[in-house]
Amino acid sequence: MSHNPKLAHHCWRTWLLGLAMVGSCAASLAAENDVSAPLTLAPASARAVWVNAGYYSLHIDNQPGLRDANIGLGMEVRLDDTWAATAGRFMNSDSVHSHYLGAYYRPWRVAGGQVGVMGGLINGYPNAFNGGWFPALAPVATWERDMVGLNVIFVPPIQNRLYGAISFQLKLRVY
Repeated sequence: MSHNPKLAHHCWRTWLLGLAMVGSCAASLAAENDVSAPLTLAPASARAVWVNAGYYSLHIDNQPGLRDANIGLGMEVRLDDTWAATAGRFMNSDSVHSHYLGAYYRPWRVAGGQVGVMGGLINGYPNAFNGGWFPALAPVATWERDMVGLNVIFVPPIQNRLYGAISFQLKLRVY
């Protein structure tokens, strides 16, 4: 596959814009809650193991035939107050199975949840690297209660390769 500098520039610009949006929202929401400490590290918490049944995606560019219900099976293991490891499989928006392996870094407490980024490797998208593995980085917000949690991930669009979406992942705590 040939390298397209224009596409690479667009991809990085979109990801950085998404990260800036999450950072701006985090700072704004935190400032509303406590002006003296707009961004604070999350308090220490117990380790936890969560399972999920995939994602529900609201696509930015709603192309006909895209799958919104991205059903699958995944696991997330919270390692400490900011880091978690994640892995799973789901049916992606192109109706092809995708696998992912990655980590969450969520250092900021905002509106009763945590905000940060999700990074790792993913595969299964026919227009992105012929369905092979590729690195991914996306802004994420997480809300967790006793037994139920929600991850909200902004998937930036990559022209002619990956559809942009806001993906919702409901998760259940099993440990």
